[in-house]
Amino acid sequence: MTVPTGRDDVMSIRTADDVVRVRQEVRSRALEIGLGLVDQTKIVTAASELARNTLDYGGGGEVRIEIVQNGGRRGVRLTFEDNGPGIADIELAMKDGYSSGKGLGLGLSGARRLSNEFSIESTPGVGTRIVIARWT
Repeated sequence: MTVPTGRDDVMSIRTADDVVRVRQEVRSRALEIGLGLVDQTKIVTAASELARNTLDYGGGGEVRIEIVQNGGRRGVRLTFEDNGPGIADIELAMKDGYSSGKGLGLGLSGARRLSNEFSIESTPGVGTRIVIARWT
């Protein structure tokens, strides 16, 4: 069972500077739990993509950054939430190469590949919630 360890911060995502701050905080947490350089890079890259999507497509939102534990493993869990337009077709949005904007279409599918855990919930007109985790 995955349990939070007490380190839990919520960061606002309203500007491009906030995306940079999210990257920095996620890297700090990844270092704190002892993720190696490759795993640090993966979780930071996924966080950057999802923070950018939260800003660009969700109109801004927030991310909850947690250090979690499951047995002897420690992880960083990120929960991105927005109250934007939502995603009408999640299956389509998860396909490599699909983009509703001017991006390369690697944001959601790339974030899923870079994470050990990935879940997405979205309701058109209500918003989107994406949870990812990377484990030691």
